[in-house]
Amino acid sequence: MYKTIVRPLIFRLSKDPETAHNIVMLLLRYLGWQERIFNLVENFSSVDDPRLKQEVFGISFRNPIGLAAGFDKNAVASRGLQSLGFGFLEIGTITRYQQDGNLRPRILRIPEHQAIIN
Repeated sequence: MYKTIVRPLIFRLSKDPETAHNIVMLLLRYLGWQERIFNLVENFSSVDDPRLKQEVFGISFRNPIGLAAGFDKNAVASRGLQSLGFGFLEIGTITRYQQDGNLRPRILRIPEHQAIIN
């Protein structure tokens, strides 16, 4: 479903990968507020298989696939991301002082390799 519907739609909405990311963040934020849609996505996206369960340093994970820090650095879409079936999420960031970040472009698409450089 992602490759056939979601991804082509997002790519059509914006040629700029950073704008596409922002659109996805808005959609995920909205998803987190909508209980019925959240449950539908979670049921479709989640795999509950005991063979995937992991315990690392005394912490249990339902699967070994996680979302790394940086995708939701402002912690605005954590509930929506939760519905996507990840075993863990790294959300937000903590810095002593506000940082402007890198200059654009920060995200580059390489379509012929189906890749993104961040």
